[in-house]
Amino acid sequence: MSQIGKQIVDFKVQSFNNNEFQTVTKEDVLGKWSIFFFYPADFTFVCPTELEDLANLYEEFKATGTEVYSVSTDTHFVHKAWHDTSETIKKINYPMLADPTGVLSRGFDVMIEEDGLAERGTFIVNPEGEIVSYEVVAGNVGRNAEELLRKLKALQFVAENPAEVCPAKWKEGNETLKPSIDLVGLI
Repeated sequence: MSQIGKQIVDFKVQSFNNNEFQTVTKEDVLGKWSIFFFYPADFTFVCPTELEDLANLYEEFKATGTEVYSVSTDTHFVHKAWHDTSETIKKINYPMLADPTGVLSRGFDVMIEEDGLAERGTFIVNPEGEIVSYEVVAGNVGRNAEELLRKLKALQFVAENPAEVCPAKWKEGNETLKPSIDLVGLI
């Protein structure tokens, strides 16, 4: 079943962020755009490359009014240990959510039950707490933060301009389309 329009689950989890442990709840997420970036596990191979890619664009995500949350079923203690030992993970300034009970992984329907790990799932959530975009990728393929940022900006644009739509490969500042009967068959 589609996750589009689905309200995110109530949750209260621990995070590691800026050398501190913090609690993050659904209430903290509401009122702003959010990205939930699930990955299988800390101390792995593809995961740090993706998290670094996000870290490199984090300021651009923040400039859109969006918070990025990486999520794995590891504890916040493991997130800290990974941060303290990996030069790649030391670059991360966004909250790393700990989901050892699987409340988020199950709530976003990305839990691999037999492994106790999350699929490689990416979710863009609007300020009302609704999923407006998601993608789940096989565990052996990394994702692209630039494309995620492009999709986020397109979703924000159409949220602010509901009479317009963004065509394929749309980038901020490019032309949009205004759906009408006059466009049918002309594109």
